[in-house]
Amino acid sequence: MRLTPKSSRDGLVGIEHLSDGRRVVKARVRAVPEDGAANTALIKLVAKAAGVAPSQVTIASGPTARLKTLLIAGDPPAIRTALSAAVGGTRP
Repeated sequence: MRLTPKSSRDGLVGIEHLSDGRRVVKARVRAVPEDGAANTALIKLVAKAAGVAPSQVTIASGPTARLKTLLIAGDPPAIRTALSAAVGGTRP
C-alpha cells in the first residue's frame, strides 16, 4: 500500500507502478500522520473494503513510511475479489 495522509477524502484510489517495477494499491485518508492516526484510518479503510473486521488487518512493515505491507486475515479469494472491486476492478 502507498498511503497519502491528510487527504481531502478517504479511499482506495487505484494501482500505482513504482520505479522499481512493483505495483502498490494507493490509499488516501483524511487523518494526520501523528500518533498512529493515519495507520488506524488505513486499517479501518482496508478492513471495510476487504469485508473483514479491523482486528483482522495489521501493518506488517512500514508503520512510519508511506509504503506499507498489510496482512489481512480471512479467505484470500474473497479478500482479493473485494479489494479488486474497491480499487476499480484492477488486480493488484
